[in-house]
Amino acid sequence: MSLGTVLRAIYARTLLQNARFVSTTPCARGLEDFFDTPVKEGEKVTAGRAWKAADLRLKSWDDLHKLWYVLLKERNMLKSEKDNYRARGLVMPNGRRQTKIQKSMCRIKYVMYERARTEKDPVKAEQLKHFVNNL
Repeated sequence: MSLGTVLRAIYARTLLQNARFVSTTPCARGLEDFFDTPVKEGEKVTAGRAWKAADLRLKSWDDLHKLWYVLLKERNMLKSEKDNYRARGLVMPNGRRQTKIQKSMCRIKYVMYERARTEKDPVKAEQLKHFVNNL
């Protein structure tokens, strides 16, 4: 084994040990991530509007991808909340949030598919369409 190979192996191992991996998600809170923040009695739950396709067209591919997973997490959280309310015999406040999330996700998929259709390289276009269809 040459000295260069040994030094590279040691250097690579040192870099990996000292590397800090960046994450854009907050620290995991366990099962708390699947439930909405508690609402005080009599407090009205408000939610914003669904994303419009025109707004989504201004976003980059990476931003759309991140937004998709944020909405996916929100959708799963709302489903857990709905089941929790149903188990207690209550009605979930502001159930229209699920509809807004569903519309936003459909619009993200549509905008991504539009971009895939306009791709000039046919191989890349098919790969992008396949990717969008599997979301």
